[in-house]
Amino acid sequence: MPATLRDVAQLAQVSVRTVSNVVSDYEHVSEQMRARVLAAIEELDYRPNPVARTLRTGRTGMLALVVPEIDVPYFSELARDIIDAAAEVGYRVMIDQTGHDHERERQLLLGDDRTMLFDGLLFSPLVTQAELLDMHGATRMPLVLLGEHDFDGRYDHVAIDNVQAAKDAVAHLVATGRSRIAAIGSQPAEEYATPLQRASGYAEALADAGLPYEPELVRTAAHYSRPDGYAAAQALLELDERPDAIFCFSDLLAIGAMRAVFDAGLRVPEDVAVIGIDDVDEGRFARPSLSTVSLDTPFIAREAVRRIVARIDDPELPAEEVVAPHRLVVRESTATAG
Repeated sequence: MPATLRDVAQLAQVSVRTVSNVVSDYEHVSEQMRARVLAAIEELDYRPNPVARTLRTGRTGMLALVVPEIDVPYFSELARDIIDAAAEVGYRVMIDQTGHDHERERQLLLGDDRTMLFDGLLFSPLVTQAELLDMHGATRMPLVLLGEHDFDGRYDHVAIDNVQAAKDAVAHLVATGRSRIAAIGSQPAEEYATPLQRASGYAEALADAGLPYEPELVRTAAHYSRPDGYAAAQALLELDERPDAIFCFSDLLAIGAMRAVFDAGLRVPEDVAVIGIDDVDEGRFARPSLSTVSLDTPFIAREAVRRIVARIDDPELPAEEVVAPHRLVVRESTATAG
């Protein structure tokens, strides 16, 4: 038979309530008493009953994380960091994905009976319309929005300054002597915040450098994937006057673009410099290594978990927006021209 709270209490010679306080990490327990209980727990190999804890506290110790695509390196790395950050404060994380499906996003945001499994929701949306947030409010599920969303003061938001990140990437290309700078990742038919913001940063950086905005140098990408980056770069390289640099809205697009440059018989960075955004592990080990704008995913994870735990503890807390830092990482793919 598995050990019970009462068994632990008898071995440690304390009350059942004291054992419960130690298991729940209640702070007002003396170190001597805590040590006796923990020793008894280890000796008996006691495992707390999660169902009983849920009934007692009204909490499951579980968080839900929803991202567009778990197989995209940025989101998988973010998920890893969130799992680590949640573990530090005693929470576990279950992950789901929307797969770029607006209806799926709506279902996950509005919730169903499965929301009873979770104490809070960390949500990275593609498009989250105001009316959906209104409807989510009726579920009373604590919510923190991640990534690209206009902060309206209702929900906590951990954001990325996509406009400035794009400007930094393009300004770097200008500083290395490039003057015909293309962009891959625009999605004008959609209302996704990421491509809109990064396209805005690209255009602003060109204007700051006194360079013209040329529509033929801006290519769309249905998904931020290697094949889409490859196809878009191929089209750019077929122009009568090809670009001397390509700014990609993600590292995966950039990795695909570099392959297209090589397959065209050209060199990176001598003929075409390439830079991305995300700083995923793959870019560090590419040949040449990929210059990028690094997004601080550990910071995003820590802040997201901090806010969701605070909101679980006090649902009436004012909403807060936190903007994550980023930094330019210069590698081989953007060596100085000339």
